[in-house]
Amino acid sequence: MKLAARVEQVTPSLTLAIDAKAKAMRAEGIDICSFSAGEPDFDTPKHIVEAAKVALDQGKTRYGPAAGEPKLRQAIAQKLQHDNGLCYGAENVIVTNGGKQSLFNLMLALIEPGDEVIIPAPFWVSYPEMVKLAEGTPVILSTSVESGFKISPEQLRQAITPKTKLLVFNSPSNPTGMVYTPDEVRAIAQVVVEAGIWVVADEIYEKILYDGAEHLSIGAVGPEIYERTIVSSGFAKTYAMTGWRVGFLAGPVPIIQACVTIQGHSTSNVCTFAQYGAIAAYEGPQDCVKEMVSAFAERRKVMLDSLNAMPGITCPKPDGAFYVFPSIAKTGMTSQEFASALLDAQQVAVIPGIAFGADDCIRLSYATSLETIQMGMERLAKFMQSL
Repeated sequence: MKLAARVEQVTPSLTLAIDAKAKAMRAEGIDICSFSAGEPDFDTPKHIVEAAKVALDQGKTRYGPAAGEPKLRQAIAQKLQHDNGLCYGAENVIVTNGGKQSLFNLMLALIEPGDEVIIPAPFWVSYPEMVKLAEGTPVILSTSVESGFKISPEQLRQAITPKTKLLVFNSPSNPTGMVYTPDEVRAIAQVVVEAGIWVVADEIYEKILYDGAEHLSIGAVGPEIYERTIVSSGFAKTYAMTGWRVGFLAGPVPIIQACVTIQGHSTSNVCTFAQYGAIAAYEGPQDCVKEMVSAFAERRKVMLDSLNAMPGITCPKPDGAFYVFPSIAKTGMTSQEFASALLDAQQVAVIPGIAFGADDCIRLSYATSLETIQMGMERLAKFMQSL
C-alpha cells in the first residue's frame, strides 16, 4: 500500500512513544520512574469538575457551534483582555480540541506550499511536523545553553527571507522551560513588524512561572505587532485538564473564520460539557493554580539540585513550565542512546533531546511526585556513575 507522501515526511512523536513504552513496562510490573509526560499529576480542580457535572445534568451533550460555546469564547476573550492586554472579542476566538489542534488549524489556514515557518530550537516536537503537513518548510533556528535557549533579534532577522510567513514563538518553553524577558519579547516583536511576517505565540505555560519571571504576550507590545499576532493556548497545563482536550486560538477575525471552516469539516465542536468545565476554570477561583505552581517550584529545586550535582550533566535553571533540559554532551552518547540505556538499566524514562532538535540534551518533566523525583534522581546518579 502506498500512503500519501505527506505522511512519510512526518516523524512519529518520540514523547508519546517513550511514554507508551514506560507505561507498558509498568503494566508488566516493572517499577518505572517516568519523567516523560508533560502532564500535571494533580486532579482537575473540583469546581471545574462540578461545572462539567452540572452541564451533563442539564443535558449539555449535543452538538454545539464549531467555533465553541459562545459563553466560553467570551470568557477566553475577557481573560486575554484582563491577563494579557490583548483587545480580543469573542469573534476573535475559536475553541479547539486542545492547544495542539489550535496550531494545526492555524497551519492549514495560513501556510501554503513553499512558505517558510521559523521555529527556534529546542522546539515542541509537533511544530515542524504540522508545518510539513501543511506543505510548508520548517526553518529551524538553533540555540544553546549559553544563549539561554533563546534566539536573538539579529538571528531572527538573518533567517527571514521573502518566503517567510510565520514565526513560532513559545514562551515559557517546552522543552527548556526558558522564558523570554519583556525586553527580549519587545525586541523580537520589532523584527516581526519590520519584516511584515506573522507570529503565533504558544502561551500554554504562561501561568507556570518561578522566581519572579514575567510573561509578556508578544501581541501586547504595541498595535502593529498585535495586528500580526495569533495566540495559541489552552487549559491542559494550568488547570490539570489534559484529558479534557480544550484549547483555543485567538487572532484576527479572517484567520479565526478560516480555522472555524477547517474545524467544521474535521472535528466540529469540542466536547460540549467539557467546555462548561473550561468556563469554570476561568471564572472560578484561581487558588488551585497557585498551589500547583508552588508544588512545581519545590519539585524543580529538588530535580535541578540533583542533576547539577551529577558529574557529566549540566542543567540550566528553567524559569517556567515544568521541564528541565540538561545537557548530556559529556557522556558522548546521543540522546536516544542515553534515554534507551537509562530506561533499560535503571527504569527511568526521559525524552531524547533529538525529538526537540537538540541531540545533546534530554528532557525531564517534574510534573510528578517528589517521591518519584527523588527515587529517579538516585537511579540517574547510579547510571551516570556506571558510564
